[in-house]
Amino acid sequence: MSVYIVNAYDINDFEMFNKYPPQVGPLLEKHGAKVLAMEMNPKALEGIPKTMNAIIEFPSESAVNNFYNDPEYQAFIDLRLNSTSNCTILMLKQFEKK
Repeated sequence: MSVYIVNAYDINDFEMFNKYPPQVGPLLEKHGAKVLAMEMNPKALEGIPKTMNAIIEFPSESAVNNFYNDPEYQAFIDLRLNSTSNCTILMLKQFEKK
């Protein structure tokens, strides 16, 4: 069953953050993930949007965990952590009508 990661955070240091996407993209592919949506200037229906917003599909919860705990990811995660604030990352399971 697919699992979706919903990211929302503010980018405070664009110079540092710009080093993050070129490294995370190939690693997402390695773990079977697909970026379904990404927006840096979203239109809010309610609330105040963050600078970066993304929805990423993974094939399973274990794929998410394997990605997040991958030593390769851990080697550069500080680029995101140190260049952003107000971070929310949610893991949602695919909806199944019963």
